[in-house]
Amino acid sequence: MSVTLLIEQLLNGVQLGTMLFLMASGLTLVFGVMGLINLAHGSFYMVGAYATAAVTASTGSFLIGLAAGMTAAALVGALVELIVIRRLYHRPHLDQVLATFALILIFSEGTRWIFGSSPLWLSPPSWLTGFVTLPGDTRYPVYRLVLIGVGVAIAIALYLLISRTRLGMRIRAGESDREMIGALGVNIAKLYTVVFALGAALAGLAGALVGALQSVQVGMGEPVLILAFVVIVIGGIGSIKGALLGALLVGVVDTLGRVYLPLFFQTFMPPSEATGVGSSLAAMLIYILMAVILAFKPKGLFAAND
Repeated sequence: MSVTLLIEQLLNGVQLGTMLFLMASGLTLVFGVMGLINLAHGSFYMVGAYATAAVTASTGSFLIGLAAGMTAAALVGALVELIVIRRLYHRPHLDQVLATFALILIFSEGTRWIFGSSPLWLSPPSWLTGFVTLPGDTRYPVYRLVLIGVGVAIAIALYLLISRTRLGMRIRAGESDREMIGALGVNIAKLYTVVFALGAALAGLAGALVGALQSVQVGMGEPVLILAFVVIVIGGIGSIKGALLGALLVGVVDTLGRVYLPLFFQTFMPPSEATGVGSSLAAMLIYILMAVILAFKPKGLFAAND
């Protein structure tokens, strides 16, 4: 258990956490402002990844592909809100779950029809490849450090958007009293579309960035969506600050658990058994963390209305 391994895995956990934050921040905004349970949020993650991979392959520019991925996710999100989601705001949560689950199937099959079943491959640009040497002689990929930086920058930008702008004021008001801001003349329908498109764009950005680390394939958004729901439950529904802290907690705990639990069990169990037991417990670790936090903070760490 070297210091180098620990530093590397901590950074991996932070990188996972920042990408989860991009997913969870949009999800918690949508639920906080609109009261909507959106299971299709992971589909925007997939849309961003596929659009980025396709445009990067055709133009040769990763940055143009990244912009295209965010734009595609935002536009698809806005269309989904206008065509489908707008009819669900005053429906029971069960109806919202069923409708957005249907959207998952539609997006998955539509993507398979357009791009095929084979995964696409997306590589970061050459100027983001290579390694940097960190304290302790730890060599760490440049691209993963850039992902951490992007996540931090987006967190700061979201904080400024929510706390310092007129749109942010309306979003905060929408979380507290939707009827009142409507009575004051705010166009609620337009606000909902903007918030939903913003959340979709953030999910698309996360998918585009993570797509360069793994294959871009149908259904890639669903596992991340599950983690994003864990994040917003831990952090507090409707809280951007909670989404950030919850994402970092989930990212670090999940990453360290998957590396160190099998090593821990190997100290008193045969390696084959230790790997199986450690991996199984590591998969449950974030849910145990969620249960412990909810036992003491039933509304999450930073409930929006606290």
